[in-house]
Amino acid sequence: MNSIPLIAYAIAAGAYAAFFVTGRGALGRAASTILAIGALSHTFVIGMQTMAVGVPVANATSAISVFVWLLALSYLYTEMTTEERAMGVFIAPLLVALQVIPAIRPSLERPAPILESSWFAVHVSSLLFAYASFALACVVGITYVLLFKEIKAKHLGFFYKRLPSLQRLDAMNVRAVTIGWIFLTIGVVVGAIWTVQARADAVLDPRLRAMSILDPKIAVAVLSWAIYSFQLYARRAIGWSGRRAAWLSTVGFAIVLVNFVAVGYLTKSHNF
Repeated sequence: MNSIPLIAYAIAAGAYAAFFVTGRGALGRAASTILAIGALSHTFVIGMQTMAVGVPVANATSAISVFVWLLALSYLYTEMTTEERAMGVFIAPLLVALQVIPAIRPSLERPAPILESSWFAVHVSSLLFAYASFALACVVGITYVLLFKEIKAKHLGFFYKRLPSLQRLDAMNVRAVTIGWIFLTIGVVVGAIWTVQARADAVLDPRLRAMSILDPKIAVAVLSWAIYSFQLYARRAIGWSGRRAAWLSTVGFAIVLVNFVAVGYLTKSHNF
């Protein structure tokens, strides 16, 4: 079932690329419509999986699928509120690249009994939404740097004609980072509360007992929180906006991807 939204996202990526090159409004509207169809089909897939095993976040593959879905919805909301479609050429390929994983190696399993907790559901959903916001911030940051370099070179051409202004991109970046930071904070705090409560149970899962701040997934999540906290602090305290904020957003999301994909698949850290 994961192949259906993948196909829609791939078609949308092609439509966004054509819109970005030609600037034709009809292609932009078509791209948005196709992406919305992909997100709708993805909603149906996740709904069916939830009916089968509960919220599908019991393993890295399922969590990636949910993340892609949230990112697609977040970007569509951004399009509706800003009326800017240019960033779709960057977002859609990311959706395709990540959705390939659940499409080629579907893995659906029922969560372990220890994970059947409302605290755990809030913990995971908050982190996934935070990661989707950080992905948007990363894309905005990349587009900011591309546009900045073109303006600095006094060559107002390809990107200048297609991207929003630097001021608007900077405002979009800080909004996405702020929303992501709020949900990341909620996810980390709720995860700590859930861990304390779960460890108090009579029957303790050995994987839960082994978790600590040295757990790679926890350590990288805390590092991500520190980077985005610094970004928000630096913007207020020392005026780190614009290009500096764009680079921090890019570095922060690169770390998020390492945590989300590499740590999830290459280690047995924090997996149930």
